[in-house]
Amino acid sequence: MGGGALREEINVLLFMDPGIDDAVALMYALLHPNINVVGIVSGYGNVSKEDAILNTSYVLTLANRKDIPIIEGAKGPITGEISVFYPEIHGETLGPINVPPSFALPVEPFSKSFELIETYKGNITVIATGRLTELAMLFVLHGDVLNEYVNEFFIMGGAFMVPGNVTPVAEANFHGDSIAANVVMERAEKVRVYPLNVTHKVIVKPETIQKISSTSQNPFQPLILPIYTYYFEAYKKQWPGIQGTPIHDIVPLMALVNDELIQYVQRKVSVELSGEAKGESIADFRPKTLVEEQKEPSYIAWGINEQAFLKELTTILVRPVK
Repeated sequence: MGGGALREEINVLLFMDPGIDDAVALMYALLHPNINVVGIVSGYGNVSKEDAILNTSYVLTLANRKDIPIIEGAKGPITGEISVFYPEIHGETLGPINVPPSFALPVEPFSKSFELIETYKGNITVIATGRLTELAMLFVLHGDVLNEYVNEFFIMGGAFMVPGNVTPVAEANFHGDSIAANVVMERAEKVRVYPLNVTHKVIVKPETIQKISSTSQNPFQPLILPIYTYYFEAYKKQWPGIQGTPIHDIVPLMALVNDELIQYVQRKVSVELSGEAKGESIADFRPKTLVEEQKEPSYIAWGINEQAFLKELTTILVRPVK
């Protein structure tokens, strides 16, 4: 990326599995003046598909954005395996908040996702912060026309040269449906990947969230501190001594509208499909590797401006809803 620090408004189709960090990422997208959310595909991942849809409905209702279509995502991975959810991290629905079923909004069929891509073709960015099942299915159903219609694909997933967060080598999104993740890495062009080695670099401390919560001018204000506190308590059990939490899924959205936030390397990415290394993200970082010889290399996030991230977080999350 290059140019100025801030882009003009961008049409975004989100693929999410809210989940606490997905919910914060969705709040950021709804509050940012340069992001136009045209639809949200909600499926399994951090929580079940039903709870993901309910949590998405809850955030949209708080924002008075019921006009944004919620699209039915997948119930589980392509293989048909039974999914494992993480209530100890993300809660039974949304951290400490048990969202009442009455918040559920109408849901569009999955075909709506491609209809939106067709409607905005040449002027739409896809951002996936959950499992990649639905995005892989779009490539299965519609092939390379997606690469023609979609400007860029922003993917939160993978872990390069750092431990995974669900196995010693695998990050949750790539591990949760490794076949789908590999399909997307193989088929999608103009891809930017935001792995754990970058999303873990920015730790959001309690004092930052306290500041956001105390100065917020939007309906998310009562929600931010409780869900962060729940998330932080879960992280402290897994990572003794940690001073705050990463918010993984907000990173690709923030990178979308802040060109100078992330430093990238270009490498071809693949994903291990099975066995003990299932979901491991693989790229060739040997010194003599020639990027020119790699077919459709992805931009892998490799560095992040931590101060710029925290400044952006505290600036946008206190804004009034658009």
